[in-house]
Amino acid sequence: MQCNVGGIDKGVRIAAGIALILWAVMGGPAWAWIGVIPLATGLVGFCPAYRLLGIQTCSAKKP
Repeated sequence: MQCNVGGIDKGVRIAAGIALILWAVMGGPAWAWIGVIPLATGLVGFCPAYRLLGIQTCSAKKP
């Protein structure tokens, strides 16, 4: 897995993921647990959807 999620993108994903998870924990809708996905992709630095779409926000060089 090569990095394809850059710095600002990571920060937004982590913040949005945490916000959604907290909302779910505090009685929000069940679909708010979807926040686990942006949180995980932000922490790992890899997004499978980006790979499929050919998007890369990470500054790492392509092989």
